[in-house]
Amino acid sequence: MTSKSTPWNAEGNRPFLLKPWGKDYLWGGRRLNDDFSKDIPLFPLAETWECSTHPDGLSLAASGEFAGQTLAEVLNAHPEFLGTHPQTRGELPILVKLIDARENLSVQVHPTDAYAAAHEQGMQGKTEMWYVLDAARDAQLVYGLRRDMTREQLRGCIQAGTLEDCLQKVPVRRDDLFFIPAGTIHAIGAGVLVAEIQQNSNLTYRLYDYDRRDKNGNKRPLHIDRALDAANLQASAAPRQPLRVLKYRRGCAMELLCRCKYFEVYRMLVNTERCREMVEYRSDSSSFRVLLCVGGCGSLWFGGEALHFFRGDCIFVPADSVPVFIHGQAQFLDVRG
Repeated sequence: MTSKSTPWNAEGNRPFLLKPWGKDYLWGGRRLNDDFSKDIPLFPLAETWECSTHPDGLSLAASGEFAGQTLAEVLNAHPEFLGTHPQTRGELPILVKLIDARENLSVQVHPTDAYAAAHEQGMQGKTEMWYVLDAARDAQLVYGLRRDMTREQLRGCIQAGTLEDCLQKVPVRRDDLFFIPAGTIHAIGAGVLVAEIQQNSNLTYRLYDYDRRDKNGNKRPLHIDRALDAANLQASAAPRQPLRVLKYRRGCAMELLCRCKYFEVYRMLVNTERCREMVEYRSDSSSFRVLLCVGGCGSLWFGGEALHFFRGDCIFVPADSVPVFIHGQAQFLDVRG
């Protein structure tokens, strides 16, 4: 990443804004509309699927020549936007969300790729990462088990209503980072606002849901047998926050948050208010990128045009992009496949 004084025209694929799909799960709240101006007519609004080609929630292109098309339609017509990295396999490998947990999420587990392929008609598993945008005082999340258990022991605790005694609960603070490998029993606690980057999958097995009922008075289904099959039943080490090192450029600082076989995530801080240069940003031919603005606002300049962004906006940057020049004061999650 470098800095330039003025944008310039060049050939390449152009970024575009995305419009998310909203989910009204019963544990959600109002913050995605109130804090991020999503203007989605749902309450509760639990999740926004910001960058998604999953059939359970398709995001839309919201600017440029593809405005109004689903991201899936755009990428089907332009597979070159995904890049040449083998991880893409011709389809978007990730899903990017914002999550507002007004109440506790269910205690759940996601399967590995191998388990999903064998038991879910060849679907993908789900490894994910959470970046905490805000957390109430004393907020917690569930991360694995406190001790090693057998299937029979864990099933017995579920039946006896003592599962919560088996769970490792971890305090949560703003700016924390949690990597959740497939197979980890987990749950986001009440009062936590997160950005989630995950595999492009919607496979979730619920172990426990606090005996809650939906708006129709029905309990949500549990998937105890498959959850026990898919779960890591060994005690989990308490997650520690990784060492994070900011690397500075003029007008910009970046740090690596997470790198795994499915995605890379960086935090990028842009501040060009005190200098007269813009920050240059572009993707190469190997992979697309996704910029999720989690704070501030500004503009992207490319090919003689401007794209203005605000907190909560998500921008898809195709592989082999035109040079992009960022101006403003903003914080992004920079996601790469």
